[in-house]
Amino acid sequence: MDRKQFVAPGRTTGAAAIDGKRPARAGAARTKTIPWQIGPFVRPANGQPILRPDKQAMFRDPITQEPVCWKYSHVFNPGAIAWNGKLYVLFRAEDTTGRGIGQYTSRLGLAESADGRDFTALPRPVFYPQPGRWEKYEWPGGCEDPRIVQSDDDTFILTYTMWDHKIARLGVATSRDLIHWKRHGPVFRKAFGGRFVDLWTKSGAIVTQRVGDRIIAAKINGKYWMYWHADDQTLLAHSEDLLHWSPVLDTAGKLRLVLPKNKPGYFDSRLTEPGPPALLTPEGIVLFYNGMSGGHIKRGPKIPPRRYSAGQALFAGNDPAHLIQRPVQPFFRPQESWEKTGQYKAGDTFIEGLAWFQDKWFLFYGGADTEVGMAMAKG
Repeated sequence: MDRKQFVAPGRTTGAAAIDGKRPARAGAARTKTIPWQIGPFVRPANGQPILRPDKQAMFRDPITQEPVCWKYSHVFNPGAIAWNGKLYVLFRAEDTTGRGIGQYTSRLGLAESADGRDFTALPRPVFYPQPGRWEKYEWPGGCEDPRIVQSDDDTFILTYTMWDHKIARLGVATSRDLIHWKRHGPVFRKAFGGRFVDLWTKSGAIVTQRVGDRIIAAKINGKYWMYWHADDQTLLAHSEDLLHWSPVLDTAGKLRLVLPKNKPGYFDSRLTEPGPPALLTPEGIVLFYNGMSGGHIKRGPKIPPRRYSAGQALFAGNDPAHLIQRPVQPFFRPQESWEKTGQYKAGDTFIEGLAWFQDKWFLFYGGADTEVGMAMAKG
């Protein structure tokens, strides 16, 4: 695996303006503009979250048959998609049952916006653990960290984490309206005779392309592709139908790493984890990913240990396993106070949602595992 780090030539720029107006907060103070990267992304002028916990929202859980404050504690890690003239955010919400990160029950809520600024959430979750075939994988931890794309027939494809408080499993579900969903179980349950069904897996970022105003799953060499996460690093899988996936293996029959954690001194030296669905562009596949720092940063902004920042990596358009370029600096990182402290005390801007709406890119992220933030970039 080629792990050389470099930055392509580019111009230095400050905060970008959106629609001719310069926001007060920038995604990064000053950063290199690399030709193939998407952005720069800037926060809204107030720099505040677009979604927060709601201590009044109630929901009767179908497993316990008890009322629960389903988004009482935290709302974060959102997927996003534009559809029928609106912008939709599918976010993770945690109830009151937990005592620490990963110990709550998570459910997915849905918020919508007609203008990309103000978001209204539905009063009930739209995706949550239910009695039945998949309950053993989703209870009591719930459904976490959604990423969403459309197929070419307009079906919504959701990848998410099935969490039983023991093993995280990457799951998949489908919908025609973002509210009613059909589960299809762990994505790797049929691959290689079930060899990977009990492997800790999460964060499925399907490769997509922009077709007009739509972001749809893209086929490369006759297959769909997905970047995913295990053992603190990024791997690859392929599929014929977007529902059943096979991990890509190396010549020794082991899982093939395509974006390993970086060497010490870089923002992604402790972990790499796919973010929103990857984007196939004329320059190649742009993979948005989350990186955790492991200690002293040698190049770029000073980032404390264990803080999450966001990067973009470029893979070959005809070979999703071939890493072409991996810039040494993050393109987005915690800057606001609410991004630096919260449930995740080291701070994060954990990106998971990317949508094309009103001729702009909208990036959605969880701030410190507590609230939902948004940033925008010109198309």
